[in-house]
Amino acid sequence: MRPPQSLLVLGGTSEIALATARRMIARRTRTVWLAGRPSPALETAASELRVLGADVHTVAFDALDPDSHETVLGKVFAEGDVDMVLLAFGILGDQARDEREPAAAVRVAQTNYLGAVSAGLVSARALQTQEHGSLVVLSSVAGERARRADFIYGSSKAGLDTFTQGLGDALHGTGVHVMVVRPGFVRSKRTAGPERAPFATTPEAVATAIELGLRRGSEAVWVPGTLRVVMSALRHVPRSLFRRLTV
Repeated sequence: MRPPQSLLVLGGTSEIALATARRMIARRTRTVWLAGRPSPALETAASELRVLGADVHTVAFDALDPDSHETVLGKVFAEGDVDMVLLAFGILGDQARDEREPAAAVRVAQTNYLGAVSAGLVSARALQTQEHGSLVVLSSVAGERARRADFIYGSSKAGLDTFTQGLGDALHGTGVHVMVVRPGFVRSKRTAGPERAPFATTPEAVATAIELGLRRGSEAVWVPGTLRVVMSALRHVPRSLFRRLTV
């Protein structure tokens, strides 16, 4: 599969998304749409990508306003075919606070799952109408099995992961390729974590894996790749033991 000429990023300030956009621009991508809440960070991201030679547009998009998704994204697709949609928005939340404040936990679920279901379906239908394109969805290894340390975030990613797999099956044979990406802990400017987090990765490494996955036509990508084997084993660890694991 060739690199996309046009790219729509849902979550336009995501470090993974921007690393992916830079990598795609270096290959073939010439038009980029960065969709996100209007902010100086979104405009800065657009300016940085323009320096690389791409025609970059910003789009006011709110994951928590699904009623607007069809109109907002419809305007992007009305401008011409989109070769790739990267669904990259999401929030980690704060597990301790979210357990104390159910409304905060609901916001995590609404953003990571409900907002993604809405935007994913709208994008998928538009890609299907044009009869080609890829939908790449950033999930997380946290969705593979609930951990005490982050089960609210993990459950939202588990729902998103299952949804993406089902959507891929629904679109099989239509010309639309759906790929789910499952990174481990991603070290970035916005994330704090243990100095030696096992299987940690970077936005650039995830971007590289996305490009390779698209080239291969993969349906699922793990970053790093060894996580596929690790999680296959962890799924079978007895619950009484798993709840005591700190990794």
